[in-house]
Amino acid sequence: MYDEKKLDELRESLEKWEETSLQKTLASMPERRDQFITTSSEPIEKLYTPLDVADLDYESDLGLPGEYPYTRGVHPTLHRGKLWTMRMFAGFGTAEETNARFKYLLGQGQTGLSIAFDLATLMGYDTDQPEALGEFGKCGVAVSSLKDMEILLDGIPLDKVSSSMTINSPAAIIWAMYLAAAENKGVRPDQLRGTLQNDILKEFIAQKEFIFPPEPSMRLVVDTMEYGTNTVPQWNTISISGYHIREAGSTAAQELAFTLADGMEYVRWGIERGMDVDSFAPRLSFFFNAHNDFFEEIAKYRAARRIWAREMKETFGAKNARSWLCRFHTQTAGVSLTAQQPENNVVRVAIQALAAVLGGTQSLHTNSRDEALALPSEHAVTIALRTQQIIAEESGVANTIDPLGGSFFVEAQTDRIEQQAYDYFRRIEELGGVLPAIDKGFFQSEISDAAYRYQREIDAGDRKIVGVNAYAEDKRPAIPLLEMDPQGYKRQVSRLEEVRRTRDNGRVGQALDRLRIACQGTENTMPFIMDAVHAYVTLGEIIGVMKDVFGTYEEPNWI
Repeated sequence: MYDEKKLDELRESLEKWEETSLQKTLASMPERRDQFITTSSEPIEKLYTPLDVADLDYESDLGLPGEYPYTRGVHPTLHRGKLWTMRMFAGFGTAEETNARFKYLLGQGQTGLSIAFDLATLMGYDTDQPEALGEFGKCGVAVSSLKDMEILLDGIPLDKVSSSMTINSPAAIIWAMYLAAAENKGVRPDQLRGTLQNDILKEFIAQKEFIFPPEPSMRLVVDTMEYGTNTVPQWNTISISGYHIREAGSTAAQELAFTLADGMEYVRWGIERGMDVDSFAPRLSFFFNAHNDFFEEIAKYRAARRIWAREMKETFGAKNARSWLCRFHTQTAGVSLTAQQPENNVVRVAIQALAAVLGGTQSLHTNSRDEALALPSEHAVTIALRTQQIIAEESGVANTIDPLGGSFFVEAQTDRIEQQAYDYFRRIEELGGVLPAIDKGFFQSEISDAAYRYQREIDAGDRKIVGVNAYAEDKRPAIPLLEMDPQGYKRQVSRLEEVRRTRDNGRVGQALDRLRIACQGTENTMPFIMDAVHAYVTLGEIIGVMKDVFGTYEEPNWI
C-alpha cells in the first residue's frame, strides 16, 4: 500500500523527530512510566506510523465491509443499516421472577432475550436434588422441567423475539424444552430465532461446568447442530465462547486463538458426522469478551473476522460466503467489575461497550454496576441498557462503518493479535489437536500463567485499578441490591412435585428407555430428548440416564 521511497523518507523523519523534538520533551517531562502495556501485558510503542503496517495489503488484509476477508465488518452497512441487538443477560430465582424481568426489559427497549440459568440447572440437577441444595436461583433462573420453561416464556412473542441461552452440558435438553414450549404455544420451529451457547470445549478449558467426558459431550453438540440444520434453520446451535476463557484470566490473543481453535474443532466434528460444511457453518456464531483495553479489544474483533474467513474458505473449503462470516455477540467484562466504588463500573462498561460497537459486534450485553456484589437490580440493569442506547443514539459512532479502520495503531494491533493466534494454532496442532491439548492441560496452563501475571502486576502497583489499588476509599458501597422472593424455592419444589405427580409416568418410563437406547447407539439423541421433554421428564432424570451411559468427567491433576 505504501511507496518504498515514501517509507524511507518517513523513516528518516521519524529518526529526526526522536533525536530532536522527542528527546527535548523527555528531558524536561519524562514519560509517566518506563513501559506502557495493554491489558494483556503487551508493550505499546510511543507512536505508530505507516512503518508499522508497511506490509499491509488493502484488498487481502482489509477489504470492504461485507466482503472477504471481512476485517471491516460482516455487513456492507453495519450499524448504519441495523443497530446491534441489545440483549441483556437476565435470570434469577423462579421462572415467574425472570419472566417479569424479561417483560420489563423488552418494555424498556431491549431487542432480544438472553437467559441465564442457575448453577443447579447448568450442572444438570433438578432444584430438589441434594446436589443442588443452596444454589437455587442465585446466578440465574431454575429450570427443571418443561413446566418451568413454559412459565419462563409466558407472554413472550417467540416468533418475533430472538433468544439466547447460556447453557452448555445440558444444552440439548434445555433447548428441547424451549422448542417444546414454543410448539405448545403454536410457534413452529422454523419461526424461531436464537442462539444456544452449547460450547462444551470451553467448559473443559476454562469454566469447568462439564458433566460428561469430552467425546460424548461433543457428540451431543453435533446432535444439536444436525437437528438444528434440519429442523430449526434460523437457530445458531453453537455460540463458540471466548468470554469465559477471558474471564478465567486469558490474554486477548489467547481468548481469540482458543475460541477459534474450538470453532474449527466443531467444524471438523460436523464434517465427520457427514454434514456438508456449508449446511451448518452459516449458523455458527461466536461470543467474545469486551475488556478494558479499548484498542486491543477492537483489534481482537477485527482479527477474529479475518482469521475465521480465511480458515473456513481455505482450510475447510466452504463455498457459501455466509460460512466465512464470524458473527458474534459481545458481553462487557464481568471480571473487570469491582465491589469497591461500584458506580465506577458504569464508566468501565461504557468504554467496553464502545469498543464492542466500534469492533463491529452484532449483539451486545452490558453488565450492571452492582454485579460484583449481587445479581443486577432493576435500576442497575436499566442503566446498563441505557448505556447501549446512548452509544447507539447519541455518540455518533454507529454513523459510519469501521471508523478506526486504517489507523496505524489499530492495524498494527490487529496484525499482532492475528500472528499470536496462529502461533497458538501451531502449538495446539503439535499437541495433537484441541482434545489432546485439553487432556494435557495446555489451555488451562496458558490461562493460569496469564492470570497470575496480571494479578502480580496489580499487587505490585504496576497496573492501576481505580478504587482498588488507586484512589481507594474506606467506605462501604451504598447502592440497593436485588432481593429475590424468599418463597421462591418452596414454590419451585412444589411445582416439581406436582409435575411428577400429574404427568403420565408410564410415558415417562418409555421415553427414558428409548433415550437410553439412543445414547448407547449412534442415532441423533435430539428426537428422543424432545419426546422425553414433552412427557415432562425432568432435567435431572434425563441427565441421570446420560450419566449411566456416558459416565462423568473428572479433570486430571496436571500439577
